[in-house]
Amino acid sequence: MTAVRGIRGATTVDADRPELIVSATRELLQALVASNEVEADAVAAAWFTTTPDLQAEFPAVAARQMGWVNVPLLCGHEMAVRADNDRAVARCIRILLLVNTDRPAAAIEHHYLHGAVAIRRDLDRHREALRR
Repeated sequence: MTAVRGIRGATTVDADRPELIVSATRELLQALVASNEVEADAVAAAWFTTTPDLQAEFPAVAARQMGWVNVPLLCGHEMAVRADNDRAVARCIRILLLVNTDRPAAAIEHHYLHGAVAIRRDLDRHREALRR
């Protein structure tokens, strides 16, 4: 049965420069697409966010450069969380893909690259707590 599933990912960049934002977003998108066998026609929408310290470029530019001209794309900023919060990740780009797929939710592969692995560790802690 085809359902709309969310595919999440995040990555970081070293500086607020357009080429770094687009390159890192492309790397993450390509990883999400490859591991989940996503075709652009199956993408219902893609939502890109950045932390407020990234303002040089829209991350969605990477999707457009990949040929996603018929996919609705939206960019925004993540809420500003205090830097002393151990889950706050600086210069972070996040993606939420909404994809029509036959894959069950448990088979979806999410990716957290570079400095964003901290987000994954937090998510893994929550999953482990639920198993107990």
